[in-house]
Amino acid sequence: MNERSHSLLKIRPQLLAAKVTEEMSVEERFQNQTLRPIIKLQNQLLLDVFQNYIVKRKNRFYELPLEDRMAYITHAIQKDLKFRNSLKGMIIGHFSVEEYERYIAHSSALNKRMMAMVIKRIQDQIQYFEKTVVA
Repeated sequence: MNERSHSLLKIRPQLLAAKVTEEMSVEERFQNQTLRPIIKLQNQLLLDVFQNYIVKRKNRFYELPLEDRMAYITHAIQKDLKFRNSLKGMIIGHFSVEEYERYIAHSSALNKRMMAMVIKRIQDQIQYFEKTVVA
């Protein structure tokens, strides 16, 4: 393992709940060993990037009821390819070379898992996007 790979692995949070077993598929193992820690590490950046996405689209998000806001998040990440690729890059950029080699062998399935996890993480923190009213 090279110095970059070692450094990347060292800064990732340890997730005790992300279990890895022999029965797991390759994709599920990669999800728990690599994607979950990276997405947790990148949490604040992902929130800020989505906040910027909202602003660049004229704050329409804030006019929507909660249910539609959840759908907005899903739609933005699934349908806006430029935005989706940007999010993927923020995660893939934290892969070690070894992880990247495993990723490219299963990229289609792993991309789906990755984006589903990002959608869920942003939706679970939807209160972050509430506008604060200054009195």
